[in-house]
Amino acid sequence: MAINVNTVYQTVLMILNKEQRGYMTPTEFNTVATQVQLEIFEKYFDDLNQQLRVFQADTDYADRQENIDEKLAIFKTFGDAIYTTVGGLSYFVLPTTDTYGNSVSFYRLGNVLYNDEKVVQRLDRHEFYYANQSRLTKPSTINPAYLYENQKLFVKPISIIDKIKVDYIRKPNNIIWGFTTGNLGQYVYNPKEYNQDTQLTGSVDFELHESEQTEVILKILLYSGIIIRDNEVVQTAAALVQADETNKKS
Repeated sequence: MAINVNTVYQTVLMILNKEQRGYMTPTEFNTVATQVQLEIFEKYFDDLNQQLRVFQADTDYADRQENIDEKLAIFKTFGDAIYTTVGGLSYFVLPTTDTYGNSVSFYRLGNVLYNDEKVVQRLDRHEFYYANQSRLTKPSTINPAYLYENQKLFVKPISIIDKIKVDYIRKPNNIIWGFTTGNLGQYVYNPKEYNQDTQLTGSVDFELHESEQTEVILKILLYSGIIIRDNEVVQTAAALVQADETNKKS
């Protein structure tokens, strides 16, 4: 279940307005909220890498590796890589639409699969160019290989060009607190789901795991303090963010 964008925005406004600290416009909120979501999302990878190096409790719901992976699973997807030739150079283009029919922005590459069952070996440029020099290393349908550069996949052997899929992590969607304008010029929340083709005035919720709601609000308050130039808001929010992160790691 996603974190409701209106709940977060109203909470931020309530905290700011309680002591008449200032106001955060929807445009400011959307920009800051998108940045905060990306920061928390990117930190998942560092947190997972850190947890892979420490002992994990063998207890339901307490395994931190599994908990972080569950948060990342929201953004995991897969799709067909598209073979193309441009200017005499042939390669695979990473999917912009996943198997579920969703338009997505590619973020990090996972496995490259041949024929839905065999993992294609990833090589660096040197290994890829010299792979054909030996029978032991020459790519084949049994042991295919690929080079990944400039968000393009170069696959060997060329006989498998029509059976390549990739699993990957997509980028989170931008946050939108959608609104209409009321009779008094006030902002009125629009709960309809934003769609770039059919619903341009709707909203987009946070895609982060619901357990991140507290950190989302605190980080937005930190940025809002900078926007309204209130050092007390910045310092208080920064201290609470630090305490929340320390608690998660302890």
